[in-house]
Amino acid sequence: METLIQSLPNLPLFFSFFLFIYLLAYFVVFRNWTSKVRSEASSCLISLCHGTPAVFLASYAIFADSNRGFSSPNTIIQDAVLDYSIAYFLMDLIHYVIFYPSDVLFIGHHLATLFVFMTCRYVVSHGAYAILWLLILAEVTSLCQNTWTLAGARRTDVKFASKVYDFLSPPFYAFYSLVRGLLGPYFVYQMGAFYISGVADRVIPKWVWISWMIVVTTAISVSILWITNLWVELYRAKKSKCEKKLT
Repeated sequence: METLIQSLPNLPLFFSFFLFIYLLAYFVVFRNWTSKVRSEASSCLISLCHGTPAVFLASYAIFADSNRGFSSPNTIIQDAVLDYSIAYFLMDLIHYVIFYPSDVLFIGHHLATLFVFMTCRYVVSHGAYAILWLLILAEVTSLCQNTWTLAGARRTDVKFASKVYDFLSPPFYAFYSLVRGLLGPYFVYQMGAFYISGVADRVIPKWVWISWMIVVTTAISVSILWITNLWVELYRAKKSKCEKKLT
């Protein structure tokens, strides 16, 4: 399997895959959707094609390596999974630059994520264990989140979409809060403690792992703020409904 993966031009191949899915979504799957949500829905579809598969691929790549650890050298399979994610983020970055050039937060997020993945893959060739675990934690909510996002995009004009959105919101918020609010910070703490010890400095220079830690802690902090805001909005919406029933 590793020989097969090594023989393929991973990044161009994966990028072509995500480009094809995006164009298929934009011009075929969502062709009847309004232009305002058409591109967003296309982005969601490539995210669906990346997120859940990435969780399984990254899990396999991690556990297939008997030498796994925060400073272990990347295996061929781990590099292939990194290429898969790099291709997705490049495609989605292009989407945001074309359709949402003022969305500095998401563009910055994608650029920072690409920096982490590409330095791990092409600069130090070590540390994929940590990066792939972060990928799993980031994408394990992908299926639920993208379904919720697609439903939210049509909830004002499609009654079923509104029902799906309202039904998914509480469990999605809870799941996301668990992963990004508890599991994510716990793993980042372990990761930081290992790198601060200096054990990995020989194979992962300080400037690399420090930049990884800055990107990751910033991303988790923003995620926590985002989900907290959604909980507040949900509470206000429920409270408003209750007040209307009483009047």
